Amino acid sequence: MGSTKLLLRPNPLPSVIFSPPIHSLFAKPKFTAPVTLSTFSTAAISAASGNHQSSLPYGPSLFKGKTPPTLKQQQDQQENETKAFIDETHFTRIFDIAALRVPAKDCYALESRLRGHLLNWPRVRNIARVLGDEIETQFVKLLGNNNDGSHGGNEDFSGVVGDEVNSVLFREELVKSFDARGFVKFRNLARISRLRRKKRKEKKEGKEGNGRKGELYVVEVVEEERKEMSGLLGDEFRGGEKWRGSTRLLLLDEELVDKNVEEFPEAIKVLLEQDTRENTTPTLELVKCRLTLFYDYWLMNEILEALLPKGMIIPSAFETVGHIAHLNLREEHQPFKYLIAKVVLDKNKPKIQTVVNKIDAIHNDYRTMQLEVLAGNNSLVTMLVENGFRFNVDLATVYWNSKLATERQRLLSGFNFKDVVCDVFAGVGPICIPAAKIVKRVYANDLNPYAVDYLERNSVLNKLEKKIEVFNMDGRRFIDAMFASQKAHKITQVVMNLPNDATEFLDAFRGIYRDRPEDAKFTFPKIHLYGFSKARDPEFDFHERIRIALVEVAVNVEMRRVRLVAPGKWMLCASFVLPESVAFARRSPNM
Repeated sequence: MGSTKLLLRPNPLPSVIFSPPIHSLFAKPKFTAPVTLSTFSTAAISAASGNHQSSLPYGPSLFKGKTPPTLKQQQDQQENETKAFIDETHFTRIFDIAALRVPAKDCYALESRLRGHLLNWPRVRNIARVLGDEIETQFVKLLGNNNDGSHGGNEDFSGVVGDEVNSVLFREELVKSFDARGFVKFRNLARISRLRRKKRKEKKEGKEGNGRKGELYVVEVVEEERKEMSGLLGDEFRGGEKWRGSTRLLLLDEELVDKNVEEFPEAIKVLLEQDTRENTTPTLELVKCRLTLFYDYWLMNEILEALLPKGMIIPSAFETVGHIAHLNLREEHQPFKYLIAKVVLDKNKPKIQTVVNKIDAIHNDYRTMQLEVLAGNNSLVTMLVENGFRFNVDLATVYWNSKLATERQRLLSGFNFKDVVCDVFAGVGPICIPAAKIVKRVYANDLNPYAVDYLERNSVLNKLEKKIEVFNMDGRRFIDAMFASQKAHKITQVVMNLPNDATEFLDAFRGIYRDRPEDAKFTFPKIHLYGFSKARDPEFDFHERIRIALVEVAVNVEMRRVRLVAPGKWMLCASFVLPESVAFARRSPNM
């Protein structure tokens, strides 16, 4: 039995050097100056990472692996004091792994055969290219035939490559590869006869390089020491090795790197023995590789886990409004808000270009939020698409909540082409504009003049301006004006999406038909009212508030929980047909 060439050392590899964590930097709860990664000392970082050695999970981690020996901590002195600076080289990790070098034509079959013993790390392919192993086709003939009789990977022209042929013989060989369907074997020429297809977007995967922007990882083979002739013939000289064709690397399980060949799984040992027995020169080779993971490889949560102090909640979720990421950071996150925003921006480009944080609750009548820009450009004007409709939004002057997209779609599914909708608190039109595509007519109102301006723009943008009539007035006054006009008997649906104060406007519906004959035919509208409740039984609490506002005991209400806004605080939707007794009631003296 022939011997298999092994490049793995018989002794275990050196112990793992843990990378610099960044916990110790943020030991103090508050800072008076901006925090930068370059302010951390390497000694303090290494000391903090030792605590994670005993409880590291399987797979890649920022608390495992080795840092590059040439790691430099750089700090831009011209950096704006209000922005955070992250040195991406701090997140480069190097892992020593074992790999099986196999012929390229057999790599996929062997991958399936050894599936359970491969690396299987997220976002890292089990098959890697060998840098410098490929060769141009025109140079294959200079190398001669391989042991297995193949000709450098060109299987279509056996007997032609490597021999001097004239143009006539070349055409005769080419004709043999044709049939009625066109090109069969000669794949390169087959592409000429087909229409060009759009190039697919390049996936973010390991590429050749040294960690440039957009690269996730790089796999390199750790070569043996070169022979003495390598210095005379150049660094590229492989010490007399015979080129055996294009090869690939099958990355093996990380636990195999510090084991001897005798300790390998039986499936790998059987494969090596079979290759040694069947081939004079073994085609399979165990090699040691270096896997380098760059900053772009790590997910947002993994970066934040390394940045923030141990035990702190990781802010992993945010609301997306067009190109804007809207964060709701806790009090404990405030000292690190610029670092958090920088990571969110880096990990969600190019979709996200601005990161903002809400700094105070909504207190004004226009429902606008007080936002601070933490990263990216300072523009809060964006365009977004929801349920196939486009909306222009300025978060500095109007209100928008993307989390209600599903609820808005559910509400719209209950409308039909005979309905006439009255949206009392329309905003920029997330309900009334899609409704105009379904119903006969829409009357939209909002108190905020900026929201009304964007509502008109969005109606034109979606080509629905002819079916929407826009008003800018107080909600109670709008209800009085609409039901006092001749449009009252046509209105079938009323939407009141102002969860904090909508119940206070229900008294405007008392006596809307009081000046009209009761024997006439009227359409009593169906009201969709939104509100918040912190009670133990939110449905009962919201129902009671509706009955008190309408001064009516018997109100048949369909109640639905929309979403949990905060711990113990529910947003609900109550749908009910306006009772006839309320529509013809006399108003109280205080109304």
